[in-house]
Parts: sequence; structure tokens; C-alpha cells
Amino acid sequence: MPELAPTLAVIGGGQLARMMAQPAIALGLPLRLLAEAEGVSAAQVIADQLVGDYRDLATLRRVTAGCAAVTFDHEHVPTEHLHALEADGIAVRPGPDALVYAQDKGLMREKLGELDIPCPRNAIVGSVAEVEEFGFPCVLKTTRGGYDGKGVWVVCSAQDAIEPFDVAARTGVRILAEELVDFRRELSAIVARSPSGQAAAYPVVQTTQLDGICHEVIAPAPELSETLAGQAQQLALTVAGELGVTGILAVELFETVDGRILVNELAMRPHNTGHWTQDGAVTSQFENHLRAVMDLPLGSPAPRARWSVMVNILGGPDAGVGRLYDGFPHALARDPHLRVHLYGKELRPGRKVGHVNTYGEDLDDCLERARHAAAWFRGDLGNESE
Repeated sequence: MPELAPTLAVIGGGQLARMMAQPAIALGLPLRLLAEAEGVSAAQVIADQLVGDYRDLATLRRVTAGCAAVTFDHEHVPTEHLHALEADGIAVRPGPDALVYAQDKGLMREKLGELDIPCPRNAIVGSVAEVEEFGFPCVLKTTRGGYDGKGVWVVCSAQDAIEPFDVAARTGVRILAEELVDFRRELSAIVARSPSGQAAAYPVVQTTQLDGICHEVIAPAPELSETLAGQAQQLALTVAGELGVTGILAVELFETVDGRILVNELAMRPHNTGHWTQDGAVTSQFENHLRAVMDLPLGSPAPRARWSVMVNILGGPDAGVGRLYDGFPHALARDPHLRVHLYGKELRPGRKVGHVNTYGEDLDDCLERARHAAAWFRGDLGNESE
């Protein structure tokens, strides 16, 4: 059978890889998946797959053999392996020289400082005494491996700071101290950038966290001044260009109470704060990520409606009882305009298992519809009468 299009390898079998599959079908772009286990989220929808360890170079070479490029569901592939794939002639996107700044928060802070990008005051600390010198209260983070609130501690005393260094001793990672920012809210600026340098910026969104996990996104961020919105988009475009990012870059931000924006985190892949784009933007973050890594012209990031809202579906306290699918009859009958995205994951308390998107001209209506649907799937409203 003749090759109809170049194949793209995707490392990691989570929901981000799963959600790349639909736009890949529309683009006629074959995907080949490296999944960490059989039956994981993306493995349910991508037929061409290999199960293996992303930390093993031989496995990475097997899954990328014959592929035009490789991209990622997560940032954890060892940097030296990515350099080896580049030496093999595989286009690694984003490349290791960019991805390392999403892998290591210490290196990220150092690089952003060199670029004069506004960040919280920070320092690498090697002991509780150095944390005391930095000053309480503060935030301690493992420089590698943390996500969704894991590897992050708000510490107010020397006693609070013991646990992070215990983790560091076990894992060999460094600890980053950051000031506890007095912020009004959290924002996210997402951009796409291709190898040829074309870039597209999505509207800046407001994000709300629940137990360290992104819970709710409003696009665009309400009552955000055009000045700050423009600064946030330009900051994200600058970071993408200076770091040589290919694909989606998500820049998580603090809007401080005194009207500044500070960079919190970077992610070089489709991001939870961009899931609203699946239904609320002309071109989703997932399609623009694929277009970018294959160096195709980028699609418009413009919103389709005045407001879009994304609410994550998190496993509730009774997770494991019933099926998420059983929530469809009520949710879809109540709101025919609702868009539901499930990840094919088993329910566990606090686990992200899907999200819902709403859009329209009235923000309060969008919020109520999205929150109700997410709560219904979670099981919080299962006994309410309609």
C-alpha cells in the first residue's frame, strides 16, 4: 500500500495523545503511538502502537523508525535520548534543546531570567536552612517530575520544609524555592509555533485550580485589560521564539494584585487550559500542534463565540461505582449544545477522566451549563430531580 502521508510518532498514551487522533484523521496524518501499557487512553483510538518504556532508547528507536517526526504527550523522555533520535535523522518536535526547559523547572527559571521574562523570585535550595534564608512563607517544587500539584509544597516553617528534601533525597532531584505570589487569579497564554517560525496566539484564559489540578477555564479571561492580554500573548510568543519551541506552548501565569503578570510554569504540548479550543476555536490546540510539528500552515486560533468554558470531570468520592457513559442521557438531553470529551480512563477519586465544553454569548449561562454537566458525570447531582 503506498504511503499517503508521512507518519508522526507520539510518545505517551494519555488523553493528550488521544485527543490528537481526531484532527490527525481529518488531516490524513498517520499516528504511531508509544504507550506505557495496553489499553491506556490513547491506545484505545490509535491502531498503530507499541507498548514500551519511553526511558529506553531502543524502544524509542523502534517506534520512530520510518517516521518523519516525533512529538509528545508528556515532557519526561530523557533529553539524551531525544538528542540520539535527532542524530538518527528524526525531527524531534519540540526539540530537546527547547523541551529541557519544560522538563526542569530550575533550568526554566534560569533561562527565563536571562531573557528578562517576569517570574516570581526564586532560587535553588539545598537544605532547610537555605529555605529559611530564602524566607517563609514560600513554595517549594521538585525541579523535575511534578505535575497536577504533585511535587509542590507551600511551606510556612522549617518543619514544613522537611518533606520536600526527603523526596529530593529519594529521587535525586533538586528543590526550587519560589516566593508565594500574592495573585488575583491564574491565567494561561497558549501559542503554536512551527519550525518555519509561523506562530499563532490563542486568547488568554482564566484558570481555576482544585487541589492542584486545573478545574475550570474561561476563554477569554473576564475583565482582563487589552494591555495585559497583549502582554501575556507577546510574552508567550517571545518565549516560544527564544526557546525554539515547535508545537503548542502553554505559559501558565499569575496576574498579581498590583496588575503584573508573572510566569508560573511552561508546558510544550497541548495543555489542559487549551481544551476549550476543541469546540470554542476555529482551530483546536490539538490540530495546530499537529500542523506545527509537521510544518504545515497554522490554523486560525480565533474564538467561535463570545465565551467558552471548560470544566474538568474529576473522579468523585464514589469513583468506581457506575460508568461515566451513564451520564450521557441526562447531560445531553438537558443541554443539546454541550460538548463532552471522555478519556477512556477508569474512575478514581480526583482523577481527570474527561471534560465538558460550553460556548455562547452569556458567560453565566456557559458556566452554569458546564458546571452542571461536570457535576452530573462526577455523580454530585445524581439524586437531584429534574
